[in-house]
Amino acid sequence: MSRGYLLKCVALLWLAGVALRLTVLAVPPVIPQIHADLNLSETEVGILTGLPQVLFAGAAVAGSLLIARLGALRTLIIGLILNAAASALRGALPAVAPLYAATVVMAFGVAIMQPALPPLTRQWLPDRVGFATAVYSNGLLIGEILPTALTIPLVLPLIADSWRLNFLVWAIPAAVIVFAVAGFAPRSSEPGESAAGGLRWWPDWRDRLIWRLGLMLGSITSMYFGSNAFIPDYLRHIGRPDLIGPALTSLNLGQLPASLLLLAVAGQIERRTWPYTLCGVLCLTSVLGLVFAPGVGIIAAAGLLGFAAGGTFVLMLTLPPLISPPDDVHRVAVAMLTIAYACAVIVPILSGLAWDATGRGALAFLPIGACAVLVLILAPAIRFESRDSSGETG
Repeated sequence: MSRGYLLKCVALLWLAGVALRLTVLAVPPVIPQIHADLNLSETEVGILTGLPQVLFAGAAVAGSLLIARLGALRTLIIGLILNAAASALRGALPAVAPLYAATVVMAFGVAIMQPALPPLTRQWLPDRVGFATAVYSNGLLIGEILPTALTIPLVLPLIADSWRLNFLVWAIPAAVIVFAVAGFAPRSSEPGESAAGGLRWWPDWRDRLIWRLGLMLGSITSMYFGSNAFIPDYLRHIGRPDLIGPALTSLNLGQLPASLLLLAVAGQIERRTWPYTLCGVLCLTSVLGLVFAPGVGIIAAAGLLGFAAGGTFVLMLTLPPLISPPDDVHRVAVAMLTIAYACAVIVPILSGLAWDATGRGALAFLPIGACAVLVLILAPAIRFESRDSSGETG
């Protein structure tokens, strides 16, 4: 493996990771403008922000089918094209229904991209799967941070506060990533090309390991999305609205150090139980801190949650290419992502119901804390040995 080949693969994986979130996170900073311009109700705002997660869960299996028929690289390129094109169209459409439709297409593109990356890490860098996963996961985190950090202070002043042009602005780098991947990606032989579309694509939902992995990944994503959803209202509820911005920034930026750390050590710890258990302990500690810590302790707890959840998220994504045979990576990845994003939709709903039923904002974090406990229960039961096509370990 030449240094040039390694650098090219690293750059392309990182850019693909950025594209996974760049257009999705372009929405929250301009919600007030969309709300006012299209006269949306709060329910309609909730639908707009929740559609991507629903598609991530519901359309991942379509990604598995495309990978089985076309290969992981072609599926990734198709997803990138849909993502960039539909994101740009969101700003060109005059009403809420077409905006929803374009959001669905954009989220579908992202949903089929996600399961394509684990098999590509194994094809391009088979001896550095943990490192390669940390690379595109780091890109994903940067893709979350850039639009949320830059839209309000930098982008909107340059485009006269137009939410429509904002979507076009963030679609441009997504389009550039399309051309980069299509033009420079290694054309290695993929499983399925020689099999003439004979790969299996439907996940084995009877596999207990898949459910353990999916529920662990789902617990991590639920803690992240649930905390982002309820920290603002909870801090307002307890009379500390001044902590909302710092707490959310701490939560999201806290993921970045974990991702950078794993670039160096993922290969050494990816098959061990203790990192997952440690992350579960840290997540539970941080959720308790969000509820019981005073003042700036809430900001520290949010940062710890981002660090622990972000680190576990990266480690979980390394597992499909590590434990699965080459022709089965996409099925395992799809099953994990489907279960995970279904959890990420359900858990915040349970948190909202707990708050509404009791009138106590702190209880919104009860289902989030339960996710940390579930990680602690499931981690010791995970077997990290590689399996053959029949599902036997070896």
